Amino acid sequence: MFQIQTLNKISPLGTDLLDRDRYRFGDEIENPDAILVRSASMHEMERPASLKAIARAGAGVNNIPLEDCAREGIVVFNTPGANANAVKELVLLGLLISSRKIVPAMEWVNTLKEEGDNVLKVVEKGKSNYVGPEIKGKTLGVVGLGAIGILVANAAAELGMKVLGYDPYLSVDAAWGLSHKVQHATTLKEIYENSDYITLHVPYNNETKYMINSSSIAMMKNGVRILNLARGELVNEDDLLPALEERKIAVYVTDFPSAKVIGQYGVIAFPHLGASTPESEDNCAKMAVEEIKTYLETGNIVNSVNMPNASMPKSGVSRLCVIHKNESGVISKVSGILSETGINIENMINASRGEFAYSMLDAVVPISEELAKKVEEIPEVIRTRLI
Repeated sequence: MFQIQTLNKISPLGTDLLDRDRYRFGDEIENPDAILVRSASMHEMERPASLKAIARAGAGVNNIPLEDCAREGIVVFNTPGANANAVKELVLLGLLISSRKIVPAMEWVNTLKEEGDNVLKVVEKGKSNYVGPEIKGKTLGVVGLGAIGILVANAAAELGMKVLGYDPYLSVDAAWGLSHKVQHATTLKEIYENSDYITLHVPYNNETKYMINSSSIAMMKNGVRILNLARGELVNEDDLLPALEERKIAVYVTDFPSAKVIGQYGVIAFPHLGASTPESEDNCAKMAVEEIKTYLETGNIVNSVNMPNASMPKSGVSRLCVIHKNESGVISKVSGILSETGINIENMINASRGEFAYSMLDAVVPISEELAKKVEEIPEVIRTRLI
């Protein structure tokens, strides 16, 4: 029976997918085969030797030590696209309230209760202070055309915006989902120079850290509105604040409030609400559970963030799964050990990602645990598993 530990509350629409005859799950599970997690930090957590997989019910994986897990042969999954619609809707809300001054207008209205019967007169007199532009006809620059960025770009185009999309890593499958109304920007400079609104939808890494900084801000239009519902670290707040004071940036909408930006003029901060919908939590939980089930039961890897994705229909009696270093000669060593004992390989697959690789070998006869252990003794092999 597989043991699944939950570090956060996971939607029952996800855990209901676990066959109770094959799976046991809960937050008190010891020596788990897999972990389901949402926002709990795992950086200081001791990882048991039994742990084979971690599934993050969400897109971001900053709370998981990816490299350490890879070196220990633990496959980490996320759930790309499961919360995309929820984030898209919040981005659209951000676009509108960054323009129409809805937030300060509501705050002002809430001060008028003592006006009594004069409220409407005061409202009519003061509403001109909260005039804001329409988004129709304005240019939106979408940086990152993954699951969320594509939905945002398509929706904004349908609302009558001119949309520029930038993503040097745009996949063929993603491109098929992009509206023909979205124009392709070949550089970030093109986005910065031409956009009235800029929305960020890229992961946080060494390349994207502080991509919004004094240099990129200098390229932008005066009065640009920036939306960041991706990662707080994409924006250098020390460079952002002077630009807000000078009105170079009219509004900054963020889902990642910090002490520096809270209460600053032009800042609209949400309390990390991007994926906070019941639908999103259900979708993420279901996808995370399916990823873990697929890996534990078949060895196939789908949506991993620290290992290569690899899938192959099972064609033999037993399957040997091998996580190893991405070095030459490993496959020949593994197949050599199998052939020495007369085991014929029916089918196999090998995939790599950076310094790590993953191989699955199907055999027409049972592979013993002893043989799998012998394979694991190969210096480049990190972990083996029999299915």
